[in-house]
Amino acid sequence: MKLGKMLFVLGVAGLVLLLGVSGGHAKMQVKFGHVAPHGHGQTIAVDYFAKYVFDKTNGEIEIKTFPMGQLGGERSMAEQVQAGTIQIASITTAVLSNFVPQAAILDLPFLFPDRRTAYTVLGSEVRELLFDFFPKKGFVALGFTENEFRDLTNSKRPIKSPVDLQGLKIRTMESPIFIDTYKQLGANPVPMPFPEIYNALQQGVIDGQDNPLYTSILMKFTEVNKFATISGHLLTECIIIVNQDWWNKLKPEYQQILKEAAYNTEVVNRGYTLQDTLALKKLAKIDQSTCKETPGPSIYEVLKSQNVQVVELTAKDKEEFKKAVEPIYKKYREEIGGEFFDLFMAKIKEVTKNIK
Repeated sequence: MKLGKMLFVLGVAGLVLLLGVSGGHAKMQVKFGHVAPHGHGQTIAVDYFAKYVFDKTNGEIEIKTFPMGQLGGERSMAEQVQAGTIQIASITTAVLSNFVPQAAILDLPFLFPDRRTAYTVLGSEVRELLFDFFPKKGFVALGFTENEFRDLTNSKRPIKSPVDLQGLKIRTMESPIFIDTYKQLGANPVPMPFPEIYNALQQGVIDGQDNPLYTSILMKFTEVNKFATISGHLLTECIIIVNQDWWNKLKPEYQQILKEAAYNTEVVNRGYTLQDTLALKKLAKIDQSTCKETPGPSIYEVLKSQNVQVVELTAKDKEEFKKAVEPIYKKYREEIGGEFFDLFMAKIKEVTKNIK
């Protein structure tokens, strides 16, 4: 079975498992926070995680999921997990790099040439090497969720080259590497939590932001920003983190169930994001009682109806951006640690060569 079809089937299977969640009172109630919007593949996957754990522990562990930053911005949620106020969260590596500097390696611009390379690398031995850095900061890393390749939107002008970013106020995640990257490109980065973006765009506090176009439409950012650039400059990966003290108190069999849930969640999440990509990001609606889809317009049709001007970067355009951010790679090799950095880059090179 081809990768796309397999992930799609598993994604749908994950949704099926979400149907008819049992009631009752669990002996242990757990909070799981993230910032993805309703209907997003990450949200569907996190809900799958909760259902899987509830079923496999026979209701002993009930996980309540909180999307859309209901428990706070990502940095706040990471701090809450670290402190034990909440037990689980899925946080972008950009924000996690404030706690675990090595996580920044996944936020280097134009790191992965495509999704297949990314998934192969993240499933290799470098995954555990990265996760091994987390316990020192009070976290246990279980797996990945994702939020697609990032693109740009803004209210001022089309962006096709680094010079077009000069002087624009661009919202970034609360992450040193994101801030440094946009400074390197000549923009004025404005770090702020995800839930604050729409109001900041509407009020002119910022000119633009970078998120997958699918997310930007779901969050209504494109109602305010009328210029979009399909850049695919970064695959946004989030890591499912668990409070270490809470984890250590779990029975070994429950720890294993959470590990299984994280692995399956990864597959479900990727299935939905890949489905969106393969279908030109058709904004279909799913009837959760029947799992039947009602076809919707593509992202491009939605953007056209909103009078959004779209620029798609060519391979040549991307090379210009890559050259402009070379200093970021040099700086973060030192901050991440040369040995781990070089191993990671060597793995990308190896995988890319094998795929070709």
